[in-house]
Amino acid sequence: MKANFMIEETDRHILEILQADASISLATLAERVGLSLSPCWRRVKRLREEGVIVGQVTLLDPKAVGLTVTVMATVTLESHAQENVTAFEATVRSAPEIMECYAVTGERDYLLRIVVTDIESYEQFITARLLHLPMVRSVNSRFALRKVKYSTVLPLELANTVSD
Repeated sequence: MKANFMIEETDRHILEILQADASISLATLAERVGLSLSPCWRRVKRLREEGVIVGQVTLLDPKAVGLTVTVMATVTLESHAQENVTAFEATVRSAPEIMECYAVTGERDYLLRIVVTDIESYEQFITARLLHLPMVRSVNSRFALRKVKYSTVLPLELANTVSD
């Protein structure tokens, strides 16, 4: 997908509906956006092919499955040598506890969102998976007290939109 991709108004409406409920039937989706079944299917298919829709998931409540601790951790590497970056990012990708990882600007190199069952599990995780890595200089952790806002819905009203 191109960075300056323009979303048609009907496509934006389709995407807003699918972000709210990806399990909606194609017939219901078509009805809600005012299209017949075939044109709606073609639009969804095109949005997938163009990389706008990248997947569908079922969101779970972390507490309901025993993952009660959320940690925001910042990581600083010893150096930014490519082999360090590659090795660290491979470790991040292989750690299911790490839900999100961002390379960031400023004094730290990465921001991680980590979920675990309890503080002891987090201690074991950073000791066994992060702090032993030779390229990691430091890990600073902040424990979330409560969730104020969480969303997976992109604000499409801010996206580049064109009329149909």
